[in-house]
Amino acid sequence: MLSRFVRALFGTANDRTLKIFQRRVPEINALEPQVQALDDTALSGKTQEFRDRIAKGESLDDLLPEAFAVCREASRRVLGMRHFDVQLIGGMVLHSGRIAEMRTGEGKTLVATLAVYLSALAGKGVHVVTVNDYLAARDAAEMGRLYSFLGLTTGVIVPNMPDDARRQAYASDITYGTNNEFGFDYLRDNMKYQLGEMVQRPFYHAIVDEVDSILIDEARTPLIISGPAEDSSNLYRAVDAVVAQLVQDPTTFEKDEKFCTVILTDSGSDHVENLLRQAGVLDEGGLYDLQHVAVVHHVQQSLRAHTLFSRDVDYIVRDGKVVIIDEFTGRMMEGRRYSDGLHQALEAKEHVEVQQENQTLASITFQNYFRLYPKLSGMTGTAMTEADEFAEIYNLDVVAIPTNRPVARKDEDDEIYLTEQEKFAAVVKLIRDVHERGQPILVGTTSIEKSEALSDLLKREAIPHNVLNARFHEMEAKIVAQAGAPGAITIATNMAGRGTDIKLGGHVEMLISQTLGDMEDSPERDVAEKEIRDRVARDHDIVQQAGGLYVVGTERHESRRIDNQLRGRAGRQGDPGNSKFFISLQDDLMRIFGSDRMSGMFQKMGMKQGEAIVHPWLSKALERAQRKVEARNFDMRKNTLKYDDVMNDQRKEVYAQRREFMATEDVSSIVTEAQEDVIDAMVARRIPEKSFAEQWDVAGLTEDVQKTFGLDLPIAAWAKEDGMDAEAVADRISQAATQAQAARAANIGPDLMRFIEKQILLTTYDAVWKEHLHALDQLRQGIGLRAYGQKDPLNEYKHEAFQLFTFMLEEMRQRVVGLMARVEVTPPPAAADPFADTAEIHADPEVQGYASEPGPGLSPGASPEMATPIGGSAIMPDDPSSWGETPRNAPCPCGSGQKYKHCHGRLV
Repeated sequence: MLSRFVRALFGTANDRTLKIFQRRVPEINALEPQVQALDDTALSGKTQEFRDRIAKGESLDDLLPEAFAVCREASRRVLGMRHFDVQLIGGMVLHSGRIAEMRTGEGKTLVATLAVYLSALAGKGVHVVTVNDYLAARDAAEMGRLYSFLGLTTGVIVPNMPDDARRQAYASDITYGTNNEFGFDYLRDNMKYQLGEMVQRPFYHAIVDEVDSILIDEARTPLIISGPAEDSSNLYRAVDAVVAQLVQDPTTFEKDEKFCTVILTDSGSDHVENLLRQAGVLDEGGLYDLQHVAVVHHVQQSLRAHTLFSRDVDYIVRDGKVVIIDEFTGRMMEGRRYSDGLHQALEAKEHVEVQQENQTLASITFQNYFRLYPKLSGMTGTAMTEADEFAEIYNLDVVAIPTNRPVARKDEDDEIYLTEQEKFAAVVKLIRDVHERGQPILVGTTSIEKSEALSDLLKREAIPHNVLNARFHEMEAKIVAQAGAPGAITIATNMAGRGTDIKLGGHVEMLISQTLGDMEDSPERDVAEKEIRDRVARDHDIVQQAGGLYVVGTERHESRRIDNQLRGRAGRQGDPGNSKFFISLQDDLMRIFGSDRMSGMFQKMGMKQGEAIVHPWLSKALERAQRKVEARNFDMRKNTLKYDDVMNDQRKEVYAQRREFMATEDVSSIVTEAQEDVIDAMVARRIPEKSFAEQWDVAGLTEDVQKTFGLDLPIAAWAKEDGMDAEAVADRISQAATQAQAARAANIGPDLMRFIEKQILLTTYDAVWKEHLHALDQLRQGIGLRAYGQKDPLNEYKHEAFQLFTFMLEEMRQRVVGLMARVEVTPPPAAADPFADTAEIHADPEVQGYASEPGPGLSPGASPEMATPIGGSAIMPDDPSSWGETPRNAPCPCGSGQKYKHCHGRLV
């Protein structure tokens, strides 16, 4: 009661935020006559004027009213669209680094141009992130005309672009692309060997379209670049044959659909062990013996494939391949694959070719990728339900923008039935009634399977309709263009993120494009185009009189956001419309998350077959169930992010260090310091502190020096000298190693040595980082068991991950020093493709890798770990100009045997 009173008195937080932005709208509108008076040349010249003022110290906020007025007038001239006042508010929300929630049909794409134009004036590059390649290319082409008129450059990133084209696109003032392409380019850039090969500029401002889909739905799993691992396709097939027999008996496993898990029962473990023995997969020992860890993993993934994943719901089989279906958009995710062997298990289940598994080379979550941008904003039709997550994870506030016209859509209460059969019978009856009065209908389903089942029911009733799902992906544009025609019936598997409005009467531009195609300009084309426009105008009036688009939901989703996106397809820009959801107690949400008492309660109420219950309280109860599911999913994403944050700190350090290596022309001082560290650690390990010479492990130290540097030094003789200690021994080893390195540098030459040192440093860093990622994966999988020992798994993970990182750095120094001590010059091999055997994975997906051409290089003769060397310097004992920046505690390069600070580096 009190909260309602406070809101009535002071307004909501959203209302107060809107008032702040609304104050600037009159200021922008007041500039319109002045801007309209400018000719095209003067209007486009405003961009350079703004940039000059920025160079003199003006801020973007100072320029906002003028820049928005210029952008609005340019849009009116170029695109034929003038921004509404509420769209100006949306542009200000985006510029302020917030999320703008705008209803479907309110023109989010046009709103973005305001914030994009203003940020692009800074010259640092603005990234506009879309949910798919089609929208990226479409928006870049359409809005690019506006930006070009204003003197800005526009680029677009699409799959399989060569590096030069990507670099040019990122160098543009505005760059369009998908979240996957931006993320994978970031990872690939941090696998390059020269700064000039990198394609991205330093991050500045990202504006994310469909921000809820990208930052929440797709952020559940990381982006991964992986390379091929050991082939185990035969094992997958053998295990699949066993599990296929096992799942015939439901007592052998326990499935929890709520948490999407399945485990073997005791009898199931015994049964599968016997079956594996018969199949020859197990030879000796039990299933859970240490040597059979891989077999257990394969059994678990195969069990998940058979019990938790359904064909035509979670994936389809097309052209001999298992193709994932996006559960949020219903689209096929071509080229993407489930990770951790699950996709291979599905391929074995469906008896198609089992592809090779992969090993992680680089990875990042969307949460941590987008937090790299100093300024982040987004827009969507549905964000308020996830406002807490946006605030906590991304520090983003959500602002609900009012519609340009009042919403005229009628949202009817849900109808609840006992069985799915009764529910679909009621859906078909409603469709028939609505169709007969000429109202277009959009029917939303949650899977391909259910959309095709409903289609079969409509065919039996001889009701004409179109089906839009992953199977008919190619017909999407044509179907959507006609979905608003009188009496049109469209069955869609999740309409979220389709990127195309359903307009009453039909989509004029798309219909003209589809009907007239490439027909040349002529009087005949003009006549045909006029006929299409007149027909659509007549149909628009018919549909409007009939009541607008009718949206029918055949099931509630786990997230209220997806339901709201479906509802939002009706009632755009003040159009009339209706929405209604039909639910049965057999639906997944009700069956898995609903109360067990609900079915019994309804039956006690005397519900008859075919009878529905309709009441606002039931709709609210369903929303409460959805809130519980959303909260659970948020906790899961938050927990995953806590672990990834540990890796993210390490990743940022590694990538920053790597860039420093690439930016440094001469890395000889880095290699020298690594050599000193290795020698100090080597000596400290074999010569205990404050020990006598008799207690030294002379033989072990001699062997270490031989193994690392290839030097046979008389350490045993040194130990017998008076006054010899650990520091003196370390100095002599360092002196000998430096002299050997100087001699090697003299033979190779200074420029080539500089080239070799840098390449060894980078390739070794990459190798140990890859191994470190694998170690962290292994640690993460088992760390949850620490909870049984009353220990916090996250704290344990942080502690051990830090130890692993320390070991990684030590291993890197050891390898670099060892390789430099044995490097030999050989003729350069044929140029290889560094990304040829890599794959890109997201949302448990895998996307075919992108390749770039490397430069020629050199191979160290003695080490198979080393690939193509790049970089280093040659040290000549008699030429101080070749010594570079010698560390003061390092042996003097002149060969005197003294430390540099006591010899040529002595301060006078």
